[in-house]
Amino acid sequence: MQRFSVIGIGAGHPDQLTIQAVNALNRLDVLFIPRKAGQKDDLATLRREICRRHLTNPSTRIIEFNLPQRAADDNRYVETVDEWHQAIACAYCELIKAHVPEDGAAGLLVWGDPSLYDSTLRILDRVDALRGHPVARDVIPGVTSMQALTAAHGVTLNDIARPVVITTGRLLRQGFPVDADTALVMLDGGCAFTCLAGADFDIWWGAYLGMEHQLLRSGPLDRIGPEIVALRAEARERHGWIMDIYLLRRRSACALP
Repeated sequence: MQRFSVIGIGAGHPDQLTIQAVNALNRLDVLFIPRKAGQKDDLATLRREICRRHLTNPSTRIIEFNLPQRAADDNRYVETVDEWHQAIACAYCELIKAHVPEDGAAGLLVWGDPSLYDSTLRILDRVDALRGHPVARDVIPGVTSMQALTAAHGVTLNDIARPVVITTGRLLRQGFPVDADTALVMLDGGCAFTCLAGADFDIWWGAYLGMEHQLLRSGPLDRIGPEIVALRAEARERHGWIMDIYLLRRRSACALP
């Protein structure tokens, strides 16, 4: 029976791989590395560096492929994501058919952790449906971007006896979560924190976490927010992409010095 390993690799530093992840990587017959056609692709480069450092099995083949791109249509967000995931599932089916023997093991290196705002596991459900039978799976957890963020800033994620809401920039634009003092915001392509009353919040922001060009800023949102907006735009222009995440906390709950 074919087996597929989904290996969490952390937020950006090759040393964030766990021993479990390294062992899983070296059990693979085939490793698939996605590329973004026609774009700067530091993420594929990082995956290659991980293989250079940690892949010691000479029998493991590395197959690179162009990842289907999502249509940019915010008015059809759910529909375009659905279409994109289906296109990726079809690509995975073709890759498995072409490169993985009947009793072989294939895998993907997933940014961060496969369970946190990553769709690989959902896409593999689609692969099972397209193929008409399931592929056995191993899921290896990875260091999440929220762990990398709080470690980089030296802060705790939660206040004592208080909840944390993990959300997206798209939802933050509808307002700060009700009945929460702290929100961890991911997948924010447009600095949704600018929609909040800056005097009410502190922010801990990070981009390219764990990478050599890591960026960190923290402080009162009304003071630091505009700096983050400018820094983020400049970094995206320079690198051609950006991955960032931030923690927001009501100032009444815990103020930065």
